[in-house]
Amino acid sequence: MVKKTDLGKMSMEELKQLKKDVDAAIKGFAERRRAEALKAIEAVAKEHGMSVDEIVGLKGKKRKGKTPPKYVNPANPAETWSGRGRQPAWFKSAIAAGKSPESMEI
Repeated sequence: MVKKTDLGKMSMEELKQLKKDVDAAIKGFAERRRAEALKAIEAVAKEHGMSVDEIVGLKGKKRKGKTPPKYVNPANPAETWSGRGRQPAWFKSAIAAGKSPESMEI
């Protein structure tokens, strides 16, 4: 059982130390609870012949990077487009002006 402390009789340094100790105890408690939960989840996954990564879909998936640019604005080389998604206004304008997409490829 935890003993009761009369906080009114403690010095400022003692109160600060007590707060630090309580914060550390709370953090440790949360970490223990998380570890226990993970252990229980792993046990259930193993019971079903799988890993946690397989269940949540992490195993075998690769993160896709940013698609490299395929087209460049002839009027402003700083503006590029990957060729995916909505066409930028500069691309539409160039096509309307008679440029071919191939002429703007990088």
